[in-house]
Amino acid sequence: MLVRSPKKAMPSLTPTLKFLLDENVKAVLLKYLKSEGFEAKFTPYSAKDSLVANISIKEQRILVTNDHDFQWYTKDQIFSVILLNIPQHESNSLISSFKKLLKEFKNFKGRMILLESNKWTDSPLWEEIT
Repeated sequence: MLVRSPKKAMPSLTPTLKFLLDENVKAVLLKYLKSEGFEAKFTPYSAKDSLVANISIKEQRILVTNDHDFQWYTKDQIFSVILLNIPQHESNSLISSFKKLLKEFKNFKGRMILLESNKWTDSPLWEEIT
């Protein structure tokens, strides 16, 4: 059975955020993140979801994607997910919404964030119960 894990307190020192952009994310976001000093890269072309999740967990990168399949991964399978719910042709909305998220939210580990135009919601990633 899968359940959401409880929200944890934010650590006092937030490490530098690293991002992994799925191939379905516009390059304008990668350019923006790099211009702001964040470490960001695209997933390997045509990589399977399991490989993308492994990279995220191994390198402690926040996955940015339009692929709703990643919302079902557990906290042991993926580091963090930002699920974009912004139309691909709305680059300005994507950037302004991402700026807002980065200004207001800091503790991404183990979280699933749904990013919409100028608003976001977060919840814990699923947790495997045995």
